[in-house]
Amino acid sequence: MVTTLDDTKRIAIAAKLADMKELQNLLIANEQRFISEVADDDVRDRFRDMLNDDQKNMGILDTVIVQYGVKSEPKETVTKMVQEAQKLMSSSELSLFEKVSKHELLKHQQTMFGLLVHKAAQVVGADVEAAITPLNTVNFENRAHQEQLKGVLEVLGVHELTGKEAQQGIWARVQDAVAALTGVAGSVVSRTDDEMNIQDVIRMDHQKVNVLFMQIEGTDDPQKIQEYFGQVYKDLTSHAEAEEAVVYPAVRPFYGEPDTQELYDEQAEMKQILESLKSMSPAAAEFKAQIKHLKDIVMDHVQQEESTMFTAIRNNCSDEQKQQLATQFKTAKSKIQDRMAAAAR
Repeated sequence: MVTTLDDTKRIAIAAKLADMKELQNLLIANEQRFISEVADDDVRDRFRDMLNDDQKNMGILDTVIVQYGVKSEPKETVTKMVQEAQKLMSSSELSLFEKVSKHELLKHQQTMFGLLVHKAAQVVGADVEAAITPLNTVNFENRAHQEQLKGVLEVLGVHELTGKEAQQGIWARVQDAVAALTGVAGSVVSRTDDEMNIQDVIRMDHQKVNVLFMQIEGTDDPQKIQEYFGQVYKDLTSHAEAEEAVVYPAVRPFYGEPDTQELYDEQAEMKQILESLKSMSPAAAEFKAQIKHLKDIVMDHVQQEESTMFTAIRNNCSDEQKQQLATQFKTAKSKIQDRMAAAAR
């Protein structure tokens, strides 16, 4: 019997993503505090820009966590570290320069968390890499923020020590460093979470499950097959239920009753095959034959959604409506994932 339990590698990545979300909340709170405490207009504007980036990046983190499909709580040590940092930031023990210095170190820690997840994904599997792709934006912007914070610290430090303004030539160096990072990062920077519409989010799910099918087809190791199928089972189940709760009712009026019902019927067949596969041994000869049958059904379903359904959405929904559908879909999918995780405990 194939189980849907996550192996330790995938759980470890989920925990690190939870750590990043915990730390992201702290970064946002710090920047909100700095905006009200900083006297220098230029520095205040830079903190406003960072805050806008970090609020957007919180949305991207949420998307990555839902797309990854494995949930976890942050490590207790990270939670304690965040709580201690919050106390220091709200106290009068540290000067503004010292608080921003701590913030820069937290930015470095968040950058390393993100890079660690990226590198771990390369080791664990192509489906994990596909799921965390939007994290590239967060990683890049945290690197850029670190360069900007160096300039901020020079301004604050000089003023704290001398009472005078620092030479403004520092900002040119900062901009050069950020530009260099942009050149290195280039194509890894993905679309922002606010720009993602329902088609983008559904397409990401489709790409990930296709990678999982290829991983199953490419191995004869029962343990790896079990690992990959466990993720296929959860991803397809949460994806299908979220579509049926949010997307299909929304498109039915303009997509048409027959075509919408066909989507429901295809997913009902898909769910039946998933349950059948779940009761089989991954080492069984017929397992891969059933996986091939499931893949054919899923890919036909994908083809219909990405051609005719996406066209109907594009022609009948405003950009705002498409983005709202994306948010509702991700919220529904996250709740379904939580329910499935609780049932598996």
